Formats: sequence, C-alpha cells, structure tokens
Amino acid sequence: MNSKEFSTGLGELRAVRDELKPLERELTQLQARIGKLHDSRAEKIRQLGEYAKATSDRIATAAGLSVIDIVALVPSLAPQSASEAPAGPPATESVTVDQLAAQAPAEPIKKMVAPPSADEARPAEPAGAVARLGAASTDADTGREEPAGSNQVEAAPAPAATGSGEAERVLPSIPEGDDGDSWFRAEPGLASKRPNFKQAARAMAFLDAATGVLVWQGGTVRLDLGQASVAEVLTAVYAEAPATVERIYVTAGDPWHQGSERHEFLKDAVAAWLNGPLPEGWTVESSRGKDRQAGHLVHPRNPVGRWQRGDQHTEIRSVGEWFDPEGADPATVRAAFVELWKALRPHFEDVVLMGSPSQTGRDLWSRTIPTKAGAKWADGFPVMSQEIRGLLHATAGQGRTELFTPPRVPERVPGWYEVDRTFAYAKHTWASGVGVPRRITAAAFAAMTEKEQTNALFAPSHWQVRVTIPQGWSHVGLLPAPAPGERSWHYPYEGGRTFVTWAGGAEVNLALRNPIAPWRIEILDGLLWESGDPLKSWSTKLQKAWRSLRAIAEMHGDEQQKQACRLASRAVRSILLYGIGTFAQRPRITTGSLELGAGGAVPDLPDGARLTGITDTHVTWERNQGFARDQYAHPEWAAGVWSAARAALLSVSTSSKDPSTGKPVKAGALHLPAGSILAFRTDAIYTSAPVDWEYGGEPGDYLLKGRMPWEQTTPRTDEEFYYLQGLGRQALEAEGM
Repeated sequence: MNSKEFSTGLGELRAVRDELKPLERELTQLQARIGKLHDSRAEKIRQLGEYAKATSDRIATAAGLSVIDIVALVPSLAPQSASEAPAGPPATESVTVDQLAAQAPAEPIKKMVAPPSADEARPAEPAGAVARLGAASTDADTGREEPAGSNQVEAAPAPAATGSGEAERVLPSIPEGDDGDSWFRAEPGLASKRPNFKQAARAMAFLDAATGVLVWQGGTVRLDLGQASVAEVLTAVYAEAPATVERIYVTAGDPWHQGSERHEFLKDAVAAWLNGPLPEGWTVESSRGKDRQAGHLVHPRNPVGRWQRGDQHTEIRSVGEWFDPEGADPATVRAAFVELWKALRPHFEDVVLMGSPSQTGRDLWSRTIPTKAGAKWADGFPVMSQEIRGLLHATAGQGRTELFTPPRVPERVPGWYEVDRTFAYAKHTWASGVGVPRRITAAAFAAMTEKEQTNALFAPSHWQVRVTIPQGWSHVGLLPAPAPGERSWHYPYEGGRTFVTWAGGAEVNLALRNPIAPWRIEILDGLLWESGDPLKSWSTKLQKAWRSLRAIAEMHGDEQQKQACRLASRAVRSILLYGIGTFAQRPRITTGSLELGAGGAVPDLPDGARLTGITDTHVTWERNQGFARDQYAHPEWAAGVWSAARAALLSVSTSSKDPSTGKPVKAGALHLPAGSILAFRTDAIYTSAPVDWEYGGEPGDYLLKGRMPWEQTTPRTDEEFYYLQGLGRQALEAEGM
C-alpha cells in the first residue's frame, strides 16, 4: 500500500463512519423503546398473574413468552393443579447438614440434627423465620457458644442481588400441607410400557450439497443442484434416486444457510429456505398416520424439512444431529450409519435407525422395559404428575456452561488445556429414581435417623436447599442458582453468600464432601425416589456398542472404515446423550408456516400462536401447547443424570488407580488450582494448569483434547473461547504427528 492508497482508504473509512453514526443513533433509540416495552409487558404479566384463575400457559401465549418466563415473573403460577405455590421456599423449619462433609460416604451423619428439646413444644415461628439446627453458634453480645441443637430463629434472607442490581429469580416451591402432598401421585392411566411393534425402516440417502455428490444403497451420482433450493434439491435427487428413499441427510454445504446475510437471525434464513417454492406436485407434509413429527422443524443448524408428493414422503435433515462429519464424504458417512446399525444389532434385535439420535435412543430404551410376568415394573414405569414434571422442568438444569473472565482469572494465563469426559452420561445411568417419590419436608428430614438421612442424600433425590458458602472460599461455585430474568443458571462462589436453590442429591453431597471445605446446607424440602435401574440395561448395551466401534476404529486397516467407525461411535454417544434428554419432557412447542395473502397481507395465525418470522412469501409461527400426555416423560431420570454429571465435572473417581494407594485417582475442577479454571462446557474443563490425569478409556474418564503450554490471553467472549479451543486442538494434534 502506498500513501495515495492509504489516503483513499481513510476517505472510505470516513464514509463508513458517517453512514454508521445515524444508524447507531436509531439503534439506541430503538433499544430504549424495546426496553420500555419489555418493562411494560412484565408489569402487565404481574398484574394478570394476580387474577385467581390465571394460568401461566394462557399468559405465555398472549405475551409471546415461554411458560418458564412467566413463572420467573410470577412464581405463584408455577405448574400445579389444586393450589398456588408460595413465591418462596417454606420457611418454617429447616435442617442443617453441614457436618456431613466430614464423614466417609458410607458413614452416618454425625450430629446433623439435634435431639428433641423443650423448645420444640413452642408454637411455630412466624413465616419468614427459619430454625437453624445442628450447628454450633456464638452469641454476638457475650461470646458464649450455644451448644449444637439450640434453636436460633433468624429472618430468612431476601433474594440476593446480582452484580447488575437485579434480584435473582425465585424458583417455584411445593405448596405446604395437603395441597403440596397432592402433587405426589402418578398420572392416571399413563405409564412407560414396552411397544408391541417394530419401527418401519426408511431408506436413506446422503448428500453433499456443496459438491452435489449423492450416495444411497443403489449407487453414487453427482447432481447439479443449481442454487440448492428445496425445489432444486428435490428435483435433482429424485431424478436419480428411487422414490423409496424417504430420508436425505445433508453431510456438508448446509443449503438452508444460503442467503443468511439477508436475515438478522440464522433461524429466519432456515425458515425462508424450508418454505421456498416447491416443484409441481409437492407440498409440505401435513400428516403421516399417527406421526406427530409431520411438518417442518425450524432449527438454526439442524433443521428438518418434511414434504410429500401423493403417497411419497421425504425429509431432509442434517447429519450434524448425529455427529460432526469432520469433512467425511457422503460414502464414508453412509458407511458410518451401516457400522452403527451393525454394532447395535447384537444388543437390540429390533433396532431401527430413526431420523434423529434422540428418537432412536428413546425407541431403543423402550425395548428394554421388562415384560416378564411378575417382574417389577412389568406393568410399566409410572409417569409423575404434571405438577412434579413442571417443578423438575423449572428447577433441574442441564449441563454446566460457564466462561470465567478477568478479574476472576488473570488477563494472561500460562497455558491452555482442554480435558473432556468421554461418553460421560453413560457413567451416571446405573441407578435412577422409580415410582412415585416421597415428599421429605424439613420436619420429616429432621425426624430421620442419622443413617436414614445419609441414605436419603445418596438416593435418587431432588432437594430444595438454603446454601451458605464458607468464608474464604476461592474456587469455582459448586451448586447452580437461578440467574435473573430467564431460564438459565449461574454458580455463586463468593464466600459468605447465602442463596436458595434446588439441586440433585449428587450435587448436594459434593457440596458437603468436596475436597476443599464443606458448604453449609439447610434442607427445606425434597423429593426422594426408590432407587432402581430403568436405564442400566439400555446404557450397558450402548456402552458395548461404543467400545466395539472404538476398537474397530483403532485396528482396522482401511482408512475409510476407521473413520466410519469413529463417526459411528460418536453416534452411539449421541443416542445416549439425546435419548436421556427426551425423558426431560418440556412444554411442547409446535411450529408452522403460512403463505402471505394478496399484497403481502399476513394471514390469521392459529389460536395461541405467535409470529416468529416473515419472508417474501411466508410467515412462520410457533405455539406453546404445554405438557402433553407422554408415556415416556421421566424428567426425574434426566435430572438425576445431569446432576451427577455436573458434580463429576468438579470431582470424580476415574478408572485409573493410584500406584501408591491402589485407590481410584480423583479428577475434576476441584483437583486443579483455584483461579486456573477458564471455562466449563458440559463435560469439558478448560484450565490454565497442566493436567496429568491418565485416560483409561472408560466412560466418564477425562481425555486431553487440547493443549498449548505457552502464555495465552484469557478469552472474554464465546468467539475468543472457541478460537482458542480450535487452536488448542490443532496444537495437540500437531504434537502427535
């Protein structure tokens, strides 16, 4: 570049600046206007929530929000039937279990609950007070130490404010008394039973939309896809492949992202592609027997389009639902599906690969339900009441995702290391809650023996707790707490902070028994299930298939087959991962599209639907239909696995043994230096400290996936994080070359 070109460039830059300034002013004004409308909407929701017959689903539809958004603003509208839940946790009594941390897992809880005292005969404390039991305390005036078991009544702390000044969301609670007890029942006439039919197999084809290569059982061709619109893809594919091909997996060149630069959101570009013009005779699939999956699924990266031509049905979907193809050609991807079926067939005689890993996982699990006369649960696993399912939906989060930025960590760190728990969820499926849970109130917990309390906390369970972080705590947070404003979670870590939340038994135990310092836990309420193994057979079979595919990938001499088996092993992981996710029933969201009327007029939407996108020819909509009567809805199983996996991210026994003691090696974030954790991503830890945990190849073991042992700038955004993640993986791969 010479001086003239530089001067010209400065002039062009000024022109961009001048064009940008008025747009930024307009954006600021628009954001202020949107903020006022959000505030107005929230206030209107709170007003409507005071109506005695108000329901969260009706308000959600009118507001264009989800049910959980409504519950966050009006906690009394948490899903329930007989009565309204209190806005906060029951505050009449609680039990402190902070002494549990000092015990070995098999030992009883020592001095957790004080013996009955004369004070217990006094009238109940007023609402807003909490009886703290089982911990020694000091009289502030005299310095005299009160013995453990003395009741000290304190005001229940108000919801903590976040750094932004917003009050945290208050999670729903179980109503007190008979109203709450009525939640603890099975849904009448609804149980998970083994199906008496086999799924119909559908012929598949695999298309690289970038190169036009199409592969199916009958051969391989290269197509001219033009601009890869829906019409061009359907026309080109069925000019070569037979009409019996009902499922087309796109392996590369995602056609639904074309023209995305013209849309503010990627989802809008997908909707525009799915609703594009169709060849003559083709229509959007509206029904298919009893198939509730008819119609498009608008997803920003893994959409599903469904069309029909007379009796011919087809769907186009992304292979990314199953695994990242990592540049594999369509023939290799097809080989991966063949190897996947072959690996599953010895363990599931009725195996049929369905459209997605979640559908496949649920179907395979349903075929492990016991049917032998006299066997426990041969009549099916009961589905919990809608109130319990709604409570779990609102209070049980999924994987932990967190990015630690300065000043919590230094601006510059000495290195970057990524470790990931392989096939992690498989490790947490050996025991799950079955049947209708028992309600364990604070009083009921206090009345238990020490052994019963220990057993309850180690059993499949879900607890409402008041948590106090020990003073001087310097590591990451241990328990999830509701973040303000939306259905998301954060992990408080500030020493001395107190908050109320819900957590699974695995996480409560981790907080009490962590290797640094025990946290103070007060039991407020809880759900306690009988321990069973509804997922064990299913998970064990998937683990066998996973191991066999990994072994073949290691030993096979043909590079294409090696890659195919590696991809197939990842598909097995997806079957288990997303299969577990299907148990966590959520309010059912349906989507659809309608053509614009004459002159571009927006047509009337279905009752309860809200507009989500508009193109030159169509509008798209979605509708929250609440919780359906789903015989396979078991959010208690998903919640248990997720809780155990989040706890294992912090501390877990690995398959490796310490040569000096013969005991399993402990791994996890709490076994790394405080201040060294840079991020969590579900089952992965990113740290600035070198990690030397041996990988044993078993589900749940930590595998080193990225390493850069030199100074790095700490990432502050997701974009910077993913950039370093990619560099770290490339650097580790280069080491092995």
